Amino acid sequence: MPRTTPTRDPAPDPTPAPPGRRERKKAATRRAIAEAALRLFLERGYDAVGIREIADAADVSTTTLFKHFPVKEALVFDEDDDQEERLLAAVRERPAGQSIPAALRAHALASRLITPDGDDRLAAFRHLVTTTPALRDYGQNMWLRHTAALARVIAEESNRPADDPACLALAHFALEAPRAAYGHADPPAAVISAFALLEQGWEALTRTET
Repeated sequence: MPRTTPTRDPAPDPTPAPPGRRERKKAATRRAIAEAALRLFLERGYDAVGIREIADAADVSTTTLFKHFPVKEALVFDEDDDQEERLLAAVRERPAGQSIPAALRAHALASRLITPDGDDRLAAFRHLVTTTPALRDYGQNMWLRHTAALARVIAEESNRPADDPACLALAHFALEAPRAAYGHADPPAAVISAFALLEQGWEALTRTET
């Protein structure tokens, strides 16, 4: 028989968990795994390092590792989603009056350059990717996804059809420009020069349609 006498609600927890604690813990675990993996890959080479070694180095189980990274290649590109979000935000959140190519140029100069006097670890990362076939292929597929996503946003922001080839071309060359500048004596100048061509072409295209 159910109780009919009134009951008190439980006293509130005097120390409630901070909002987002679970998300922060997951992010910290993911970061620890990725950092352990990259350290081992740079020390010994991608193919010489096993998943169990990475899990042990990050002090997690292999099950936990695979929850965060479903395939080994993803360990190297742990910022894939964040990079794409920042890329798309550069177009969507650009200042009023700034062209799409100019917004992408600013993003490339701020986020995607490897300069001769830059971070040695970043250069080592690039070497790891370019000399490892599995990582090269994974990275190429990643950039194809970024290109498609960027092309869609460019189309949205310029009121063009979603499958507009001009938007796809701009997205493709905007993503390739920083990679093409790698090894150049003056990477920022190389990027600026490449984007000057993209800006001119985009302006010419939009002028003919007004």
